[in-house]
Amino acid sequence: MKYTLFDPRACILGEGAFWHPERQQAFWFDILGRRMLSRKDGRELEWRFDERVSAAGWIDHDSLIIASETALFRFDLRTAAREDLVALEADRPETRSNDGRADPQGGFWIGTMAIDASPGKGAIYRYYKGELRQLYAPISISNAICFSPDGKRAYFSDTAEQLVWEQDLDAQGWPQGEKRVFLDFRGTEEYPDGAVTDAKGNFWNARWGTGRLVCHAPDGHVLDEVELPVKQTTCPAFIGEKLDRILVTSAAEGLDGAQDGRSWLVLPNGPRGCAEPKVIA
Repeated sequence: MKYTLFDPRACILGEGAFWHPERQQAFWFDILGRRMLSRKDGRELEWRFDERVSAAGWIDHDSLIIASETALFRFDLRTAAREDLVALEADRPETRSNDGRADPQGGFWIGTMAIDASPGKGAIYRYYKGELRQLYAPISISNAICFSPDGKRAYFSDTAEQLVWEQDLDAQGWPQGEKRVFLDFRGTEEYPDGAVTDAKGNFWNARWGTGRLVCHAPDGHVLDEVELPVKQTTCPAFIGEKLDRILVTSAAEGLDGAQDGRSWLVLPNGPRGCAEPKVIA
């Protein structure tokens, strides 16, 4: 796989990359910089917030659902107006949102974690048709939330535990049965961060600390990988008209390299992604 620079703006903690299929536009976040970034027709776009923001899905052409440290809210891209949909650990000032992604049934999964990364302070939730329900707790660093193309399986990780799980889903997108270990990196230097699946159900995972994007088959074995010129890769998303390129965010936090925190474009030579599902708000 080859790669090229997608956006030169350095993020303290880049996350939440996704592609809006109706707008044909990529979005991503700098969590610690409290901003959402995008590009359109060669222009650099940016929205700033008064709290940490981390992940989003699309509701319609002009509206996103955005996760912050206190809420899930509807955000109007034309006016920058915010409408809170539901509180998200608003009574816990020690936590914030982290990784999140829409599921094929129209729900939105979002993970939380301690601002100082203290163990066991976070959880993973699902928002669906106005209801926010906690699915898993305790979680230390929620990550790798993504779904099989048919919507029958979810993936998620706890980066600190070095584990990725898989979970069967019912027809409405709720977990059924017990979660199973999908990837076990304990005892290694591998730390699973954000992830996305492609149209064949392969699992593309950013590895925090090694600067790699690794593709796993549905049975877990490694199919391909690329090493990017950054150490802290964080979140991939298939983008472009044909969904045949991968945007990968990174983090500059704690580092001083010239490339750290920038966003990269990986050319996977064949694999294509699935369109991000519309969130039912």
